[in-house]
Amino acid sequence: MTEDRETLFLLWAARETGVLDALLSDADTPAEVAERTHVTERAARLTVAALADAGFFRDVGGVYEPTNRALGFLAAADLRSVGRFPAELDDLDALRQLPATMRGEDPPVGSNDERAPDGTASEWTRNRLGHVQATDEATVRACVTAAQHVVPDGRVVDIGGAPGTYAVEFARRGYDVTLLDAADRLDASASLLAREPVEAVTWNLPCDGADSSDLPVEGVDCAFVPLRTGERSAAANRRLVAGAADALGPGGWLVVVDYLRERSPAARAATVRRLALGSGEAHAPAAYRDWFEAAGLRAVQVRDVPGTDRQAVLGQARDS
Repeated sequence: MTEDRETLFLLWAARETGVLDALLSDADTPAEVAERTHVTERAARLTVAALADAGFFRDVGGVYEPTNRALGFLAAADLRSVGRFPAELDDLDALRQLPATMRGEDPPVGSNDERAPDGTASEWTRNRLGHVQATDEATVRACVTAAQHVVPDGRVVDIGGAPGTYAVEFARRGYDVTLLDAADRLDASASLLAREPVEAVTWNLPCDGADSSDLPVEGVDCAFVPLRTGERSAAANRRLVAGAADALGPGGWLVVVDYLRERSPAARAATVRRLALGSGEAHAPAAYRDWFEAAGLRAVQVRDVPGTDRQAVLGQARDS
């Protein structure tokens, strides 16, 4: 989570009580917010003032108007407007229910199947995609450069990388790029990819019980997996790595970028989030080496991605 704890809790409470919806529709003052949401007048006054202090609204002659920072909470069709905050509030909601999840209850992930305003995906999925799209450009460039060091040109398959943040960066560097992901994730990303030279192909990442992990592409120079292995179990990742390795041409490289336990300062927080969300964890370098080597890849190595808290795991297919 990237915002201070108190602000995130305030945003979460404002979303849960309807205060955010009221402010983003037609409640312009704290008094109107209190009337519409049934929070106390004191709570409305302090909440609205704090949200304004945090830059989400501005006071224009006693009337509160949303700023660009609040766009992610509006019913916007473009994922670029969603930003990182809605997904972070979803994580906070999951963390709040962590004790129940630890006792075996279902996590709140995706429990709200309400469709996003454009009808392409659930609000929860859309929030996830918006968070990825909000990744700062320097981090995206650094992750792609980690792959470019071993594959300077050629054909790339981005596995599970919707909304295409990394695929677009590869394409802009001259690579021939195919993006594989689930149908709802690609549908929600369509407006971002409409004018980009990226081929989008529907494909579901393998789960624990999957019979096949075959990719719908073959002979690629680079298979790139951005921040998807931490969402998945070791068994699912073993299948994913095996499928990606089979899609490589002779001498091609598999590059997986994620937060690695024992290497990344963000790994502990990532594991706690995944515990709350019901699946996945930050895996250790030894686990990646095991998956890569079991898939027949050689020259397996782990590198820190410069300027980020992520690592890149790389392995090369044999020449024949």
